[in-house]
Amino acid sequence: MVSLLQLVQNLMHGDEDEEPQSARIQNIGEQGHIALLGHSLGAYISTLDKEKLRKLTTRILSDTTLWLCRIFRYENGCAYFHEEEREGLAKICRLAIHSRYEDFVVDGFNVLYNKKPVIYLSAAARPGLGQYLCNQLGLPFPCLCRVPCNTMFGSQHQMDVAFLEKLIKDDIERGKLPLLLVANAGTAAVGHTDKIGRLKELCEQYGMWLHVEGVNLATLALGYVSSSVLAATKCDSMTLTPGPWLGLPAVPAVTLYKHDDPALTLVAGLTSNKPVDKLRALPLWLSLQYLGLDGIVERIKHACQLSQRLQEGLKKVNHIKILVEDELSSPVVVFRFFQELPGSDPVPRAVSMPSAAPSAVGRERHCCDALNRWLGEQLRQLVPTSGLTVMDLEVEGVCIRFSPLMTAAVLGTRGEDVDQLVACAQSKLPVLTCTLQLREEFKQEVTATAGLLHVDDPNWPGIGVVRYEHANDDKSSLKLDPEGEKIHAALLKKLNELESDLTFKMGPEYKSMKSCIYIGMASDDVDISELVETIAVTAREIEENSRLLENMTEVVRKGIQEAQVQLQKANEERLLEEGVLRQIPVVGSVLNWFSPVQASQKGRTFNLTAGSLESTEHTYVYKVQGTGVTPPQTPTGTRTKQRLPGQKPFRRSLRGSDALSETSSVSHSEDLEKAEQLSGAPEPDTPEPGGPEPPPSTRAPQDAEQTGALQSGAQRPEDNRPQVEEPESLR
Repeated sequence: MVSLLQLVQNLMHGDEDEEPQSARIQNIGEQGHIALLGHSLGAYISTLDKEKLRKLTTRILSDTTLWLCRIFRYENGCAYFHEEEREGLAKICRLAIHSRYEDFVVDGFNVLYNKKPVIYLSAAARPGLGQYLCNQLGLPFPCLCRVPCNTMFGSQHQMDVAFLEKLIKDDIERGKLPLLLVANAGTAAVGHTDKIGRLKELCEQYGMWLHVEGVNLATLALGYVSSSVLAATKCDSMTLTPGPWLGLPAVPAVTLYKHDDPALTLVAGLTSNKPVDKLRALPLWLSLQYLGLDGIVERIKHACQLSQRLQEGLKKVNHIKILVEDELSSPVVVFRFFQELPGSDPVPRAVSMPSAAPSAVGRERHCCDALNRWLGEQLRQLVPTSGLTVMDLEVEGVCIRFSPLMTAAVLGTRGEDVDQLVACAQSKLPVLTCTLQLREEFKQEVTATAGLLHVDDPNWPGIGVVRYEHANDDKSSLKLDPEGEKIHAALLKKLNELESDLTFKMGPEYKSMKSCIYIGMASDDVDISELVETIAVTAREIEENSRLLENMTEVVRKGIQEAQVQLQKANEERLLEEGVLRQIPVVGSVLNWFSPVQASQKGRTFNLTAGSLESTEHTYVYKVQGTGVTPPQTPTGTRTKQRLPGQKPFRRSLRGSDALSETSSVSHSEDLEKAEQLSGAPEPDTPEPGGPEPPPSTRAPQDAEQTGALQSGAQRPEDNRPQVEEPESLR
């Protein structure tokens, strides 16, 4: 047994070095250990005698059902415990089919074919719920009817009751049978509650089954419950998830329902004669006894207070919009960042503007979605105990959701975490507003700059994306560009060496393989013109340097080949001048002794600046090297901005102070120079300010002296001229 436990431990923690620490087993409290103990205890109980096991499981099931019905105000209900949250609804649909179709057990699908059942789901229901029901029940997809939400009046995430009634009447006229309606007490996205009271009346009118699910059902355990959620206690069935609400791991979900025929519930699978199936309630039975009614209410109340605290805090923050302001009792808070651009409508309302161009509306929508996605990721990293999630809604766009009922008990979220969340959101707002204002200016500057191309990437939350188009760039092709990759890699390195507040990254363009420079968020007012010019100038320098290096390599290669040819010709000429006899070892030494040959040392030197071959005779004869052509200057930027020590590049907010400081420093240095000149001059010759000017007779000698000094100074180079020419004549 010890070896087996060690094997399991190695499987659980064997990859801790490779995986991050957050992937380890979650921190569970004492109530979590109680719930986990229920599973092992249920396995031991299953080995008891059948009679004792039947009595024990019946007692556990009846007690748990009674407690849940009393806590959540569901009178005279039965309970079905299941691991999959949607499994309870599938069994309820099967029960509704058996109840409405009396001959279903005998005729089967023939009954359904003659009169097709219809299941109504809200457009705001959980994704994939309708498909799951059809797969479990064996029904075709036309049996599902998606009810739209309100468009004119009421919440945009609540089911449109008037439209639902119209759909029901149309289905009845077509010979279909309205079977079941799934309502939401807290939608999966934003936590809105449907008008359950009105829906219940509609279901009673047409003989439909009403099933309710949602996170807001947890508030039924509190002392004060909103009327919309309280109406769920009159429905035919509801699904509860006490595990996430109370922070209990491995606890089953519960479906409470009302039905008088035990035979149909047995056929539908809601009840079972096997005692082992009843043991599913044991972990929840132990947890409820451990927490008690006060503990359960306290946990749910704490989660609701966290939501209200966050909602009140976000109302004081500018540029933050809350989507569930009309439901103060909802334990779900959904918010997003928005900003009204000057001369335009708010970004969230831009989707519904019929007069706006679709391209402009889509650009603003994608831009705001990218910023909200970045904000959600930043808040999740800064406050990990908040349990925030980022989601994309059809109308509003990308939003941030805070649902403490599903996360607070597990993560241990406290009120201080909510305050920190509000503070972090407020601290990120200047970055968001500044970036949003600079995006259009950046696009205009890049478009007006030659050699740069603005890349429209809707998923990038930064200032923008830019690509440098080099000379050999094929604009019509999307294939790999090795030369462009080298230029962009060097450009990225140069930009990161500037140590500015901006972040630069390189990645492929959207639906393209060409490299681009991605510019991140701006935390301060950035000089976009300087930024774009720096990118263009730096990229142009890199391209020119790389081209210069390639040209130099080609020139050197050709020069070496030409030098080899010329040296070979020089050897042949030397051989003809000296003769064949001098090449013989013994004879050549004797001839050289009698008649020595004064052979000049000939060679070739390669001038990299001029790109030409030159003779080395001048170097060996005169012992000096010739002066070549002056090399060209390294290309530099057209504009260099002077900065104070410690000032970051691309800062526009410090421009005024920099100009003042630079001007004041220059003027101060000029004043010091003037003061030195004045102090160095003779005192009698310095006129006093405001005094009378000296007469012309007194100024004449001084002017004459200065003129003579200038003439004498001009004659000095003529006197030294022979000294300069002497070495040249001697040479």
